[in-house]
Amino acid sequence: MDRNARPGAGSAMPAVRQCDVLVIGGGPAGSTAAALLAERGFKVALLEKSRHPRFHIGESLLPANLPLFERLGVADEVRAISIEKWAAEFVSPWHGQGQAFEFAEAWDKSMPYAYHVRRSEFDALLCRNAARKGAEVIEGCRVCEVAFLPQESGAMVRAMRDDGGQDDWRARFVVDASGRDTFLANRFKTKQRNPKHNSSALYGHFRGARRHPGKNEGNITIFWFEHGWFWFIPLSDGTTSVGAVTWPYYLKRRDKPLKDFFADTIALCPALAERLAGAELVAEVEATGNYSYVTEQTYGPSHVLLGDAYAFIDPVFSSGVMLAMTSAFAAADAIDTCLREPAGARAALQRFDKVVRHGPRQFSWFIYRITTPTMRDLFMGPRNILRMKEALLSVLAGDIYGKTPIWRSLLAFKVLYYGVALVNWRRSWGAWRQRRRNIRPLDETGAAASQ
Repeated sequence: MDRNARPGAGSAMPAVRQCDVLVIGGGPAGSTAAALLAERGFKVALLEKSRHPRFHIGESLLPANLPLFERLGVADEVRAISIEKWAAEFVSPWHGQGQAFEFAEAWDKSMPYAYHVRRSEFDALLCRNAARKGAEVIEGCRVCEVAFLPQESGAMVRAMRDDGGQDDWRARFVVDASGRDTFLANRFKTKQRNPKHNSSALYGHFRGARRHPGKNEGNITIFWFEHGWFWFIPLSDGTTSVGAVTWPYYLKRRDKPLKDFFADTIALCPALAERLAGAELVAEVEATGNYSYVTEQTYGPSHVLLGDAYAFIDPVFSSGVMLAMTSAFAAADAIDTCLREPAGARAALQRFDKVVRHGPRQFSWFIYRITTPTMRDLFMGPRNILRMKEALLSVLAGDIYGKTPIWRSLLAFKVLYYGVALVNWRRSWGAWRQRRRNIRPLDETGAAASQ
């Protein structure tokens, strides 16, 4: 049977299609949720507006992703398209050095490495897995309307296919995994700019970038510079993803073609420019504004928001895919309860909410401070007093959901941070005032025009 065929074709009105769960979006969150729910016997429809493979940024994964791949049954497939990442390196021009953090030194020694993936391949792999598990995957199909029914009895969903056809669905439950489209949050008007953070990004892919030798070839490198930070992510096909996450004012002041502006931005970071000397840009430079946002709610009686459809802060710790997939696992448990045991729905959705909010909350404390002089000092001279370094590495590895007892050590690290900041209070006060200016909201037409 052709899964892209429209039931009722040839009749005056198309038939309304039925499913237990309709998933909006075929990225890591949506494909994971669809696979898990189909595996549990639910009738699942996954609607993806594009067609795989399609480009997506966010190529760096965390060690905490690997157990999720095992549970999904895709570990070997992911390994085949990946390059291993054994450490994260931070380079500070203010200190004239770099500092590597090896995941093997985290509190839990069982997750010593992660992967980098080309997202077009990775996302397609996860979407195929959802279809293998029994989900009906329909690509080139954009959801345009969702109307929730009274008495918590599901939703009516209208979708337009890229061939111009229309499909109407009745679903018992809706999963919004639409990523930065934030479909339901925009519909409910619950999306808002993150008042504590604001950033923009521009990025491209290079061939011939200088990598570290041997086992360290796949390490991610974070370069601080005056206007934010850069990522340097080696991929298995020999290309390297390079991006700058900057304060919005910096991207807005662009007065030349994006490619030239990106080259000028790289030149502001000599350590990165050295590793790109002689490298060839092999893809169009892209940019995005409004990089940080949050929504007020993670769920309703017949829907949940996963991953970036709920919130996005900043990619500095490569947490996006891990948070998206973890939210999908939590959603599968909650939806299973909602559909099989309605009396337990409220408690199940509250448990889901706790999981979804936990990840961004734990990462955000570090993200909001990652460009401060105090945090740079601590990263450039890490010490394991009270196992603080091991706890920090656990955060960098994404080990924040299990039973690893990192929280007292993280509290000690935060106390140390505030103590160092207080000792250098003039510097800290100046950095705080500068950051307040940097995250101020701006008219983003300049950033949007560069896309």
